[in-house]
Amino acid sequence: MTSATLPTAVSPDVVPGRPSLLADSVTLTRRSLAHWRRNPGPLIASLGFNIVMVLMFAYLFGGALQVPGGGSYREFLMPGMFAMTMVFGISLTTLAVSADMDRGVTDRFRSMPVSPLAPLIGRAVADMLFAVVTLAVMVLAGLAVGWRAHGGVGDTLAAFGLILLLRFALVWVGIFLGLVMKGQEAVAGVQTLEFPLGFLSNAFVAPSTMPAWLGAVAEWNPLSATVGAIRELFDNPGWGGDSWVVSHYPVMAVVWPLVLVAIFLPLSLSKYRSLSN
Repeated sequence: MTSATLPTAVSPDVVPGRPSLLADSVTLTRRSLAHWRRNPGPLIASLGFNIVMVLMFAYLFGGALQVPGGGSYREFLMPGMFAMTMVFGISLTTLAVSADMDRGVTDRFRSMPVSPLAPLIGRAVADMLFAVVTLAVMVLAGLAVGWRAHGGVGDTLAAFGLILLLRFALVWVGIFLGLVMKGQEAVAGVQTLEFPLGFLSNAFVAPSTMPAWLGAVAEWNPLSATVGAIRELFDNPGWGGDSWVVSHYPVMAVVWPLVLVAIFLPLSLSKYRSLSN
């Protein structure tokens, strides 16, 4: 980020000394969108990577994988891929927050008459807008490989809502990690952790095929709750375990993201406020 990308004025509606949270958040969201327009490479690479993942699992591995209870593996796969792309967004958020800190942009915001919450809210809103674009691209990729949503309109919209709720929770995980991690190398480690978090779930295979202890961990993975719930809402093939958490996936798909937000949003705000100390 260069100094040219910083807002020269916080907002025309802001009275000096009395920052407006809403106006400042809108301004900083637009700042992130402007940055993406000037440097779209990372976002295009992210979308391309997600599409390649779909093609790999659908055409290279899908023929060797069986859906418990029968059904199309590609329809079993896509709900998992929708949720997995939300997990992959953690590193994008972390890298953006960390880059602002490394380049002094965060310090500059703190020296300006900007609401102290606005930089974090602006980051969260911008990343949620990109999550919507990512989900739209993934739906098109799913339709191209044969995935269909067989549920009603209400159920389908509810499924997309749960996916975005998961992303909203993970945005705050990414913001917190970006504030606490030092150096781009450390932040790059987040990308490595995304894979075990995503694969240790029911996104690609049923936990019943794993060792018992590992299957239990996969069942309690927040990602599994979202995937299990949206498979039901899309009326796609799924895996029906008999544990308590599996039988309550629709509820846990809401509870888990809310718990993550309740933990990481306050932690992020506290860390941001303590940066000057």
